[in-house]
Amino acid sequence: MSRTLTPDQIADAAARLNTAEDTRRQIGLLSLQHPAMTLDDAYAIQSAQMAQKLAGGRSVIGWKIGLTSKVMQDALGIDTPDSGVLYDDMLFQDAGTVPAGRFIQPRVEAEFAFVMKSALDGEVTRDDVLAATDYVAPSLEILDTRILRADPATGTTRKIVDTVSDNAANAGIVLGRQKQDPAAFDLAWTGAIVRCNDEIVATGLGAAVLGDPVTGIVWLARRMHQYGQKIEPGQIILSGSFIAPIECPSGTRIRADFGPFGEVSVSFD
Repeated sequence: MSRTLTPDQIADAAARLNTAEDTRRQIGLLSLQHPAMTLDDAYAIQSAQMAQKLAGGRSVIGWKIGLTSKVMQDALGIDTPDSGVLYDDMLFQDAGTVPAGRFIQPRVEAEFAFVMKSALDGEVTRDDVLAATDYVAPSLEILDTRILRADPATGTTRKIVDTVSDNAANAGIVLGRQKQDPAAFDLAWTGAIVRCNDEIVATGLGAAVLGDPVTGIVWLARRMHQYGQKIEPGQIILSGSFIAPIECPSGTRIRADFGPFGEVSVSFD
């Protein structure tokens, strides 16, 4: 591992991010404060956040995979996805409503959610992932940013280390009601039509997620093993978005129609 931050700097960044989430007040770019910080530093900050949240009574319900599309990776100058943690207070009901003021700058993406029945750890294969999956459901991921998207003084935009430190921008999940057998669908050819306030604003196929959404979970199991973590039975894994994020100001209604696979929706007060 390659780290440049001290344990105190990691703990401080994690505490500031957790406070930003609680108060809805963003902090400045960590990549400007610590220009030499690495991805290992960023994941250490994410893990420190997790320790602080668990100490505060929250529990982990799963993991998210992000930056799975070639377009998003090219935009950030990277060649790998990232990942974040799903907590119990992030789960919203299908067709439910997000209260006004819950998030800072919410956006939404459409993706497949894998619910696991067995653990996954280390050098797993595609077949291992499918065997460990209980079911797959349509889902929406709610994104938020506890770190400024751009520095107001210089115009410098966030880097991958900022996004990973900020729990991969994860803020919420809406899980559809349908429980599908992943072997019954070619997920690369399964996708969704996404409507915002009844207007079609995005369409996409699962192939946009590393060619196959299952591939992301293979990557996640291997990435987590490097940091002494693993996917546990019962956890939800968001496999990565196949559409660009949709801004969701107050009054927004989102519905993702996955055709025969199912649908999922959420509204923002």
